[in-house]
Amino acid sequence: MSDASTKGDAMRAGRPRPATPGVHLWVVQRVTAMLLGIAVVVHLVTIVTAVRGGLTAREILDRTQGNEAWLLFYVVFALAAGLHGAIGLRNIAAETIGLRGRGADLAWLGIGLLMAAFGIRAAIGLYA
Repeated sequence: MSDASTKGDAMRAGRPRPATPGVHLWVVQRVTAMLLGIAVVVHLVTIVTAVRGGLTAREILDRTQGNEAWLLFYVVFALAAGLHGAIGLRNIAAETIGLRGRGADLAWLGIGLLMAAFGIRAAIGLYA
């Protein structure tokens, strides 16, 4: 049985159609956008509070080193930023220069994970 007739049968039976990879990427990008919205606010409030309090870089590092909560926060921040940015760049490349396909998707995934790894490395630097 073909995939098209399966989808048509599902629609006629009132069942939802199976999600496509594009739908999954759309959901991941929206969820990471929500995480980034929260993380950016926390990050900026922390910076403003530290600067207004007159903390030096050494005093900030003294507060972040060994703090698992800040490590977790910045690891999630870096993963969300890496995935969100890669999906956005994938969509821009597909729409503007027609760069599509499995190879392009894997390249964007690699770029996103690399960007996330850079961010996680920086977070580990604050923690260690």
